[in-house]
Amino acid sequence: MTTALQRFSTLAALRQALSDRQLSATELAQEALASVRAHDNLNAFVHVDADLTLAQARQADAMLAAGTAGPLTGVPIAHKDVFVTQGWRSTAGSNILKNYVSPFDATVVSRLLAAGAVSLGKLNCDEFAMGSGNEHSAHGPARNPWDLTAVPGGSSGGSAGAVAARLVMAATGTDTGGSVRQPAALCGVSGIKPTYGAVSRYGMIAYGSSLDQAGPLAVHASDLVELLDVMSGFDPRDATSAETCNGQANAPGRIRADFVQFSSQYAASGAQPLKGLRIGVPREYFGDGLSSQVGAAIEAALTQFEALGAQRVEISLPHTRLSIPAYYVIAPAEASSNLSRYDGVRYGHRSDAYTNLADMTSRSRAEGFGAEVQRRILVGTYVLSHGYYDAYYLQAQRVRRMIANDFQAVLTQQCDVIMGPVTPTVAKPMGADADDPTAEMLADIYTLSLNLAGLPGMSIPCGFAAGASGRALPIGLQIIGNYFDEGRLLAVAHQYQQVTDWHQRIAGQE
Repeated sequence: MTTALQRFSTLAALRQALSDRQLSATELAQEALASVRAHDNLNAFVHVDADLTLAQARQADAMLAAGTAGPLTGVPIAHKDVFVTQGWRSTAGSNILKNYVSPFDATVVSRLLAAGAVSLGKLNCDEFAMGSGNEHSAHGPARNPWDLTAVPGGSSGGSAGAVAARLVMAATGTDTGGSVRQPAALCGVSGIKPTYGAVSRYGMIAYGSSLDQAGPLAVHASDLVELLDVMSGFDPRDATSAETCNGQANAPGRIRADFVQFSSQYAASGAQPLKGLRIGVPREYFGDGLSSQVGAAIEAALTQFEALGAQRVEISLPHTRLSIPAYYVIAPAEASSNLSRYDGVRYGHRSDAYTNLADMTSRSRAEGFGAEVQRRILVGTYVLSHGYYDAYYLQAQRVRRMIANDFQAVLTQQCDVIMGPVTPTVAKPMGADADDPTAEMLADIYTLSLNLAGLPGMSIPCGFAAGASGRALPIGLQIIGNYFDEGRLLAVAHQYQQVTDWHQRIAGQE
């Protein structure tokens, strides 16, 4: 049976149906909860509380009836398990926070709630957002709805899988090295990582503080506009939150205003709406390691953009190859510092058997953290230790600046946006990288550099290719822009989605 979330293909259409009282928020929430239960084989959700969800839905109905509805009133969403939430558990996919319930909501959560969105619960993710396949979760792996034997991507795999299966209209995710864009690509949905500082990190359980950024996942680029517009804005509780964005106040409304401005500009160009847009195509993104099928899909997408009037410009990002070693020094170093707070003293798991304080801390952390998290803590502690800080950590920060300079050189002089693949291949079979912890690092070659530079980037579906099982799996196109240029990225993506239907395909209905 077709559900409401499958019938209404855009957030705007669903919102209009709710406003017209074609269905109620409560009915929609009940149907969505039933759909979540019916798809428990995806393991996308890690905590559902129907009473909490239906209470929010009834409040949404009251707002709709009173004419005081917000921009997302009644829309079913869900949150990645690294956002703290009142009522629902917030575990970050880890046993060390197994039963933790926060006394407050993350800023992203509270802003979406204030806009009227109805939460269905918490979504699976790699433990503390460390992973590229959602296989490093204490709740077990999430699965790709296009092929249950394949990974959904990580670390926001539960978020991407839930949207791809239309269990929710949209979901929140976080992106430290590609963890919104990569699962969006592997599950065939749209997702955006905004500029670092555009969205508050308050209440987001930290992995790498200079890299983490929250972003939404949804079906359409136009849906992302509505979500990101609500999520973004300055937050005085977050020291990394930007007060201004290219001279504008970082406030709700900025994203929508920029999107409308660019969309109007493109619409005025007639049959070739993107005429004059310069698309930079990095030669480093099309070398060894890129699947021929993925490469062909990206080429077809670029050809479609040229048909819309855009101009392709070959560019070079020479330090791309250094993004993996730089990231895997900086991110573990920050993780080592951030995760030191989980010591069994204040909150989180505490071992039942210990002899003294040091033993309690050691045992609690060994029991609570999974293997991948322990590995990254050890690496991070090592590179921050005396005698190695200068040799590794400071050197990685210098490389980080070189990577950021590469982007600035091309985005200010040669092109307006950059396009290329999100991942080298389609989704891999579950367990494919189990014997080589470094193998999944290579899957992030095209995404890591944006986090190191703090730039915005997004993924939109652009094709399919056969996976290891023979089933067709999605491919994502990455669109990269300059700082705080999210409105342009979303408008460009929207133009592409006006003439293609890759994003409209629903997992399970192929």
